[in-house]
Amino acid sequence: MTLEERIREVNTRIEEACLRSERSREDVNVIAVTKYVSTSMTERVLDSGLTHIGENRWQNAEEKWNALGSRGTWHFIGHLQTNKVKDVAGKFEYIHSLDRLSLAKELEKVASARNLEIKTFVQVNISGEDTKYGLEPEQAVPFLKELHQFPHIKVAGLMTMAPFEGEAEDTRPVFRGLRELRDDINRQAITREPLIDLSMGMSNDFEVAIEEGATWIRLGSILVGKQEGE
Repeated sequence: MTLEERIREVNTRIEEACLRSERSREDVNVIAVTKYVSTSMTERVLDSGLTHIGENRWQNAEEKWNALGSRGTWHFIGHLQTNKVKDVAGKFEYIHSLDRLSLAKELEKVASARNLEIKTFVQVNISGEDTKYGLEPEQAVPFLKELHQFPHIKVAGLMTMAPFEGEAEDTRPVFRGLRELRDDINRQAITREPLIDLSMGMSNDFEVAIEEGATWIRLGSILVGKQEGE
């Protein structure tokens, strides 16, 4: 399939998931995950009208951002090491993987020095998998309270990753858990502003994530392919 065909197919599936869950299509934002494709393919993605670009390592993103960073909105979606904060701050508008106080301190330090506001998602390990990064659900409220001391960090919402399941339906409890956690946080008025966004859902399970309230879905190979010829 061509890039354009993949985009059309994914959009149809998103629209159908929105219909099933009585949601507006405008409430679901697509991040094109370009970590497996080249700079030229990333340019094609931007040319196609996809404006949100996701990368998970600065080493892989640097060349693309230097060539194309003035276009679109860039999202850092991978585990962020504190020594890479200086590289991504100010380049990536959103960081989807805030999961520890040491990272928050470094983000605040760099953002304060550069007079930036950094939009973040707090990553929560809803599934409890040892191989996944993120806070345990019960750690989320204390962590969000700690973030009050960092005025340059804006929490946009919560992020999670579901286990890879043979049946996408099996991921539903994970996505529902993140939505319920967000709603509970909002009921307690923990954050400076109510949390709206949920970053959840990837190629294998994005329709279930949408049905459970995802506002940002992160799509890689199903949308942009894996290499130049795709």
